[in-house]
Amino acid sequence: MTATTEGVRKAGAVRAVPVRRPVGARIVEKLGGGLVRVVLIVVGLFWLVPTIGLLVSSLRSPQDMSGSGWWTVFTEPSRLTVDSYEKLLENSDITNSLLNTVLITVPATVLVVVIGALAGYAFAWMEFPGRDWWFLGVVSLLVVPVQVALIPIAELFGNIGLFGSILGVILFHTGYGLPFAVFLLRNFFAEIPRELLEAARLDGAGELRLFARVVMPLGGPAIASLGIFQFLWVWNDMLVALVFTKSGTQPITVALQTQVRQFGNNIDVLAPGAFLSMVIPLAVFFAFQRQFVSGVMAGAVK
Repeated sequence: MTATTEGVRKAGAVRAVPVRRPVGARIVEKLGGGLVRVVLIVVGLFWLVPTIGLLVSSLRSPQDMSGSGWWTVFTEPSRLTVDSYEKLLENSDITNSLLNTVLITVPATVLVVVIGALAGYAFAWMEFPGRDWWFLGVVSLLVVPVQVALIPIAELFGNIGLFGSILGVILFHTGYGLPFAVFLLRNFFAEIPRELLEAARLDGAGELRLFARVVMPLGGPAIASLGIFQFLWVWNDMLVALVFTKSGTQPITVALQTQVRQFGNNIDVLAPGAFLSMVIPLAVFFAFQRQFVSGVMAGAVK
């Protein structure tokens, strides 16, 4: 018995001996996490440089912007001023274009989210003739480039009196954003457990109540992701706005492009206008970033 116990003890001692790793592997393991963080911080700061430069330039006088680079402000921070923003608010072209951008972006985003959610639910859980063929037709529209539709839609809008109006731009963005919206939300809604929907139907819930009380809350992350994508695309769009708007309905992107033609005369308006046009979608993204990440990762988790 004593010999057996001694043998077990020796075997345990042999198993307890740690395996020696190479020195290089141990150094990489210790420095790997910190090195990755340093690299990510450097990359993040690198991507922030244009934003910081634009912000600083928007707070400088036209003479300072013409005479030196924006980075020189760190030696003389007292030269920063908000006069450019005051002048921007007095420029009716820029302020009207900002209002037009909001009037275009918000309805185009809301319509795409609402119609896309209803259509996605119908394709996922409702039975109707040709459902799969209709869905394939919607998906096939994803490969159609926006440039193909500009001339036919412009001619159509001209015939019905919508060309040059804000409503025409909203309808174009809505129609062009719906295929992706239907595709995204249909695939997300299809992952909802059937038992959950059947239980709600047994409790007397109709299709609309089922959609509003069960499907929409569960689809919050995907809907938030879709809303962010659509908002950013419409807000930053210039091609569609150049074709379908006129002087009184131009969004901020077209207004800034028009101001660039007179760069020497209104340099103090371009910087604050460009910063405002960029910071608003950034604020929307950061406000919904948690839902955005959840929506992007939902498919992988499921």
